[in-house]
Amino acid sequence: MSATTRNVQPVTTEIGKGSPVELVPSRYAVRVGDIDVVLISDGVLPLPTSTMSTNVSEADRNQWFDGRFLQRDTFDWALNVALVRSGDRLVLIDSGVGDGFQYFSRAGKSVMRLESAGIDLAAITDIVVTHMHMDHVGGLNVDGVKNNLRPDVRIHVSAAEVAFWKNPDFSRTVMPEAVPPALRKAAATFVELYRENIVQFDQKVEVAVGVSARVTGGHTPGHCVVDVASKGEKLTFVGDAVFEVNFDNPDWQNGFEHDPEAAVDVRIALFNEAAETGALLAAAHVAFPSIGHVAKTRDGFRFVPVQWDY
Repeated sequence: MSATTRNVQPVTTEIGKGSPVELVPSRYAVRVGDIDVVLISDGVLPLPTSTMSTNVSEADRNQWFDGRFLQRDTFDWALNVALVRSGDRLVLIDSGVGDGFQYFSRAGKSVMRLESAGIDLAAITDIVVTHMHMDHVGGLNVDGVKNNLRPDVRIHVSAAEVAFWKNPDFSRTVMPEAVPPALRKAAATFVELYRENIVQFDQKVEVAVGVSARVTGGHTPGHCVVDVASKGEKLTFVGDAVFEVNFDNPDWQNGFEHDPEAAVDVRIALFNEAAETGALLAAAHVAFPSIGHVAKTRDGFRFVPVQWDY
């Protein structure tokens, strides 16, 4: 059930015209049956390594980061969004962090990178928001973005997620002090800006042919993943259900999870699903381009990145 990877350039001729303006690779394409998927890097978010493993000892956490030649105190979280072309529908999955939080100045590049790929924001017919954390809705809040989107763009958000952010509970999260107020502000701004465009769904919704969103909960009460399926091939964009450390340590809880225990259950279920079906997995916070397979090991799981097609 694995899909076919390829260099992004052929795909740009199908879902947009233009040439890259950056020397650093920032997007990568994969074909899933008849559907094109492009992963786009929004940049990186420097955050304390402690947020990656709130339920384990500092020694265990240090051992993992040491083993990957990474700093022990601060870790650059990748931040990825996705663009999907299915028939006459062009679907954006998440929008990046935008420019509303000064500490995340190394991210917020999604809109610019869409434009550099020749993608007109007005061509986007649908947007799926996996959840309403600011690094997923912030790009939509940037000045001028709404005016460049088509007036009838459909923004799919689970009903549970919309309800949660009316009065969000941070009692079980472990975040830097400045983050919760910024999350509240971004979510409120998003709802105010796009109230007329938000299309709420309960458990599952078909966004386009072969493209559907389903609620998993865990990370946030209404967190969803997006399945892309065509001709027996499948890719699942898992949003924030999976972080870099979790392939080796699926039970490590993340400081941004509003229900840490449920998030672990969701993560393991998604890993088992990917391992059993052979489907591709992509994630918001796995190192770009984040696309790969999940294999079971004696102790848990292993991420097998796709071979880059240059």
